[in-house]
Amino acid sequence: MAPPMAARTLLDRLRAEGLVVVEVGDWEHHNRNHKGPWGPVHGVMIHHTVTWGSARTVALCRDGHAGLPGPLCHGVISKDGRVHLVGYGRANHAGLGDDDVLRAIIDERPLPPDDEANTDGNRHFYGFECENLGDGDDPWPEAQLDAIERAAAAICRYHGWSERSVLGHLEWQPGKIDPRGFTMADMRARVRARLEDDDAPAPEPVPLPVPVAPKVSLSRLIAAARKDPSAAGRPVTYAGTRTVEVALVDEGLLAKARVDGHYGTDTRAAMSGWQERCGYRGRRAGQPADGIPGQETLSRLGKKHGFTVVA
Repeated sequence: MAPPMAARTLLDRLRAEGLVVVEVGDWEHHNRNHKGPWGPVHGVMIHHTVTWGSARTVALCRDGHAGLPGPLCHGVISKDGRVHLVGYGRANHAGLGDDDVLRAIIDERPLPPDDEANTDGNRHFYGFECENLGDGDDPWPEAQLDAIERAAAAICRYHGWSERSVLGHLEWQPGKIDPRGFTMADMRARVRARLEDDDAPAPEPVPLPVPVAPKVSLSRLIAAARKDPSAAGRPVTYAGTRTVEVALVDEGLLAKARVDGHYGTDTRAAMSGWQERCGYRGRRAGQPADGIPGQETLSRLGKKHGFTVVA
């Protein structure tokens, strides 16, 4: 049995591991404990956010959205290596996962395949969401990887766990792919090395370039909206679709797992929902909006979520 450490103890442990920690609002008392217990805890789970931009990522993970109330983790690790504490207690990050994986985590042995979703993970894991689009192309700066390593090691060190108590969401819940862009085997090796080195120096701050807002072509997006629902697989018609899908996830209209750059039926239905929020309906009474993006509705989505619409 491992009860969660106190909130201020987590803060102290993260800072003692050499991390820059940002306290976001009343994070110590922001939780989902009214939905069920938190603890005993058995490990640290790592995720990617499918978002870009630290400020909006932190806000989303703190507040959640209509389909999934926040907090969505305990800490957000941004690309500059900062850890933003957004909640403490039960958080909506792990969902249902495999009981065989949980037993392996408790026993600190190699993880079996996750082929069941029958166990409440929100109760048993600390969770860190890491700012990344999760497309396999968005880079993971060394400052961010170092912070993931340090955050996981800080918790393992407190509880007396080894690196085998660190897992990715993809190792817990069937169908998940996060974190994508590095392997959990490599991350566990980093955590193991840190736990064995009590004198590891704090990282030097790494300046990051100012992010440039992505551009979405309306004409290419319309072509994807008309072609992709009847298509299948890859390559996708227009890669900019992913930027729009991320915005629709933030609006609570699209499941994070459906962000794949493919303007399929789920994305089209989500865009239809956004169009209806903007006051548009189908051509005939009682029909939903068609989900084919238009200049006004797409521009309103871009203005709210930080992308620019071009021809």
